[in-house]
Amino acid sequence: MTLAEQVVSQSPASSVRVTDAPDGLSEILRPDCAAVIWRRKSAPGFQSWIDALDPGQLPRARVILRPSDVRDAAAQICESCGTPDCPERDMLIDDAAALAGIFASVMEASYLKLRFDRITNDACTKFHTDAVTARLICTYRGPGTQYGLVRGMAEPSRISSVTTGSAMLLRGTLWPERPQSGLSHRSPPISGTKTTRLVLVLDPAADPESANDPIILQ
Repeated sequence: MTLAEQVVSQSPASSVRVTDAPDGLSEILRPDCAAVIWRRKSAPGFQSWIDALDPGQLPRARVILRPSDVRDAAAQICESCGTPDCPERDMLIDDAAALAGIFASVMEASYLKLRFDRITNDACTKFHTDAVTARLICTYRGPGTQYGLVRGMAEPSRISSVTTGSAMLLRGTLWPERPQSGLSHRSPPISGTKTTRLVLVLDPAADPESANDPIILQ
């Protein structure tokens, strides 16, 4: 089922589904699904490695590119940011490329906007819905994204968190179905905790002419 084939529903999508397999992310195309979480555990040794890295060595960049170019771009980003060359770095690069391929397939996206965020403060702590069709978020280090359903309130009455290493695919305000899901999310508050988060964010990109080399954020 493509986005163009979606049928306008009469009630908000309110289901947040959990899957243990990558193909489960396609559940986002179901009318009643507001988000899907691919529940994952980090490979042995990977989490301790990335948690121990100096924050300045974590990848940080944004770029628009073809899904097939994500692996090479992620490698270039890691090299530019001084991420140590080791098997764990290869795991990070390969995982980002795999998530990009799955996300692009589900969304039928020819281009993606990829962002590695290195977060040390309270970024986007207000609950919100992104102005995209859909977004994939994976937190590799630090606490994961918080989310909840909003029913006429500024904040959800019940807040849940995505576990570190799990991938969340959620609808944005540009998703074609109406009414909207009512699902909001935010970055977890970390100010004063000396925590550094590493987050991968993927969005569909509609403008191929914007594709360029990775932009390293200083």
